[in-house]
Parts: sequence; structure tokens; C-alpha cells
Amino acid sequence: MILAALFLALASQTAPVPTAAPAPAQLDGTWSVDLSVDPAQPYTQPMNLTLAADGTVTGDFYQSAIEAGRWKAQHGRLCVSFRTSDGVGPYHTAACLVGDHVEGQTWAEQRNFVFVWNATRNAP
Repeated sequence: MILAALFLALASQTAPVPTAAPAPAQLDGTWSVDLSVDPAQPYTQPMNLTLAADGTVTGDFYQSAIEAGRWKAQHGRLCVSFRTSDGVGPYHTAACLVGDHVEGQTWAEQRNFVFVWNATRNAP
């Protein structure tokens, strides 16, 4: 009797409906990345992304070609990860589309710092 009541209680609960992730095309294009440390001194750099159907990402970030880029749409999020280089060492970037902007971070391994940044889409 107790097991039957427990089963009925569990069966009556509805599972949360997963949120659909944005389509890859929503992250394609040219973005202006705000790398400002001081809001009074704006500092932006371009990011160009192309997300392919096979899960790869190509383009450039901070005028450096994207290497080994990948994207994933899961759990209602669309995110990219990739590596770039300044000729001295690697920069590891991860970013996600949040509404109409991108929120990301870049780890400059050889320079021992992390940038936390936002990006807005450039007008076509």
C-alpha cells in the first residue's frame, strides 16, 4: 500500500521540459568583444565566428585565427570553445550566447591572466 502510494505520487510529478538551445546560426557572424578593464576606457576587439554542422568553429578572435574550435548546443545553451595564439603562446576561450549577446572568458596561459568579457553583435 505504501509503495503504491509512493509510485502514484512520483508518477503524478511532471518532468521539467528541457529548454531548447539556440540554433548555431544565432552565434555566427561578427561580434565586438569588450575587453575593457576600466569602463571609462573602452577597449574592443573583433570576433568572427562560423559554426559548421559538424560541430566545428572557424573564424578569428582578436585578429588571430581560431584553432581547434568546437561548439555545442545543450541544456538551453549555445556555447563555443577554441584556441588562438599571439605567436608567443595559446589563448583558451569559452563563450556562450546569452540572449542577444555573448558572455565569455579567455585564459592567456603564457601571460598568466584571465579576461572575462562580453560581446555584442556588429550591425550587418
